Amino acid sequence: MNASTQLDAFLDYLGSAKRLSGHTLSNYRRDLSRFLNFCEQQGISEINKAASGDIRNYVGYLRRQGLAASSIQRQLSALRSFYNYQIRFYGVKANPAAGISAPKRGRKLPSSLDVDRVQQLMEFKGDAPIDKRDRAIMELFYSSGLRLAELASLNLDDIDLKEGLVTVTGKGRKTRNVPVGGMALNALKQWLAERLNQSPCDEAVFLNNRGERLSHRSIELRIKQRATQAGVPDNLYPHKLRHSFASHMLESSGDLRAVQELLGHANLSTTQIYTHLDYQHLAKVYDNAHPRAQRKPK
Repeated sequence: MNASTQLDAFLDYLGSAKRLSGHTLSNYRRDLSRFLNFCEQQGISEINKAASGDIRNYVGYLRRQGLAASSIQRQLSALRSFYNYQIRFYGVKANPAAGISAPKRGRKLPSSLDVDRVQQLMEFKGDAPIDKRDRAIMELFYSSGLRLAELASLNLDDIDLKEGLVTVTGKGRKTRNVPVGGMALNALKQWLAERLNQSPCDEAVFLNNRGERLSHRSIELRIKQRATQAGVPDNLYPHKLRHSFASHMLESSGDLRAVQELLGHANLSTTQIYTHLDYQHLAKVYDNAHPRAQRKPK
């Protein structure tokens, strides 16, 4: 039985026994026909004699053709199904596609705001306590690239206004010192003056109107509301401000390792090995690169 006939028999089986739709069968035919053409080009005369090495070569071929990881995964799934069918009905001993993995899907990074949008977002009016609190929250997210959980868990003794530092407890309970830019520092000072009048005994930096620690959900909602009021059209959430921080710092400094340290990432990308940098270097990169730093008067 030639390869084309084997493919037709397999598709008939899927249609009758598995009751797959015509659309799904068309996908199987397209994917498996591509593999048959590859085998022919490689001089593999019988598809049943393809080995695991041939499947790996095929995956490499698909990658060179520019196929997405999800498409390669679908191709491999079709091949595994085809060879399982061959094992069941035609005495093939092993499935050469078993255990062959597709390349990992690329991680989609969240979108970021441009500097003008950040400026637009930060310049909302109002001097009420809630305005000062919200301004400090957004400035700190963008100034220091904090995660939502990191900002929400901040306590008063984590803030060093004199040195312009915030001590952050990140993933795995690891702590790091992060610089706070001049604009964020001013916003924090204004909020803390109000906050200490409201609830001087509570340790949380950011409080709700009941004097309790502000929840993650409340922070998310306040940021969305402020973005709407400022006319920022993007769906704004805390991580977008964090990513904006990283993007703008990288664009300005080109120092991936410094940004990696500031974000508290073991790896900013899959190809970067975590490198520890001393704080003086981090502060220098921060002061020179961050659009809203201006930490030291000239």
